Amino acid sequence: MLKIYADENMPYVQQFFAELGQVQLVDGRNLTPAQVADADVLLVRSVTKVNAELLSQNNKLKFVGTATIGVDHIDQSYLQQQGIHFSSAPGCNAQSVVEYVLSSLFLLAEQQQKPLQQWTIGVVGVGQIGSRLVKALHALQVKVLQCDPLRAAVESDFAHTPFADLLKQVDALSFHVPLVKSGEHATFKLLNSQTLAQLAPEVAIINASRGEVTCNQALLAEAQKLAQNGGQRPLVLDVWDNEPLVLKALAPYCRIATAHIAGHSIEGKARGTEMLYQALCRLLNLTPGHGLHDFCPSPVMEMLQISANFGLSDVQNLCRMLYDVRRDDALFRYHLNGNGFDWLRKHYPPRREFSSLRLAAPGGAIPEYLTQLGFSSQ
Repeated sequence: MLKIYADENMPYVQQFFAELGQVQLVDGRNLTPAQVADADVLLVRSVTKVNAELLSQNNKLKFVGTATIGVDHIDQSYLQQQGIHFSSAPGCNAQSVVEYVLSSLFLLAEQQQKPLQQWTIGVVGVGQIGSRLVKALHALQVKVLQCDPLRAAVESDFAHTPFADLLKQVDALSFHVPLVKSGEHATFKLLNSQTLAQLAPEVAIINASRGEVTCNQALLAEAQKLAQNGGQRPLVLDVWDNEPLVLKALAPYCRIATAHIAGHSIEGKARGTEMLYQALCRLLNLTPGHGLHDFCPSPVMEMLQISANFGLSDVQNLCRMLYDVRRDDALFRYHLNGNGFDWLRKHYPPRREFSSLRLAAPGGAIPEYLTQLGFSSQ
């Protein structure tokens, strides 16, 4: 039997992997080399750094999987040198993050009394998440500028706007880049005191990628300066420098502050577990015996009838039926000085994606923009 060590916050990991070996749940934030010394399989999330130090006492590991899109916490070169197979979960929670960003944008638009259709939104990083966000925003008839130099380098028809130019043309910036600390296209502190100074104070900033992409100290310094004149930049932070020890002084200056939960829908988290299960089955030459539908609970709302009068202006209310980011903002502020960041992530209340709600419409077909947003038809 394989010895499988898995992050305790990975949903349905026992159900998916029990047939493949003995599953031991661990605290991924505080994992030690001794704890994984006899592991055949190691399943982690972004809070666990998998490197030579963590694996220093292990000489039998066959497979490492991270149930996340990002892989900056994994030393892939070391794993390759050791002949350890590696798999991530690209796209597993992309839809969940998109829904988080949309909820935030709906709220900001409401606060500014300026419909989203009048905004220009800059999407920085147009990969698994960014591309889905662009599609959703286009469905809502919102103007989008895309910044992704890596895609521009290989796709001649990709409409790329350089980051420096983007800063001068948008009403909101939404970051969806991996954390890259060096090189021509480094994203570490991409938004810093210098680039922040080029951004008009009314431009919204949304970071649901990695905390170190936006310099928290620079954001705090600017926020304090703006506050002296009664101003406040619209700021939405789901990720923070030095998690779980977030810069608490910055939270009061955020319109929305959350505990790295943008991708924490039931489907988003479970899909990551399923993708790792499928990858390990491939490595073992086994046919997967389970799918996501075997374990996800039935949604509390399964069907909704919309009328012929339903239009773009009604989308916000429909989306909020399933997810309103203000809930998570309130939880974050309540627990910031209490149970804390990791407790909130571990005890995150259930949240379903748009696809969990099937829509019915006169004539049978729901508007195309609703399917582009991720809703299902009857």
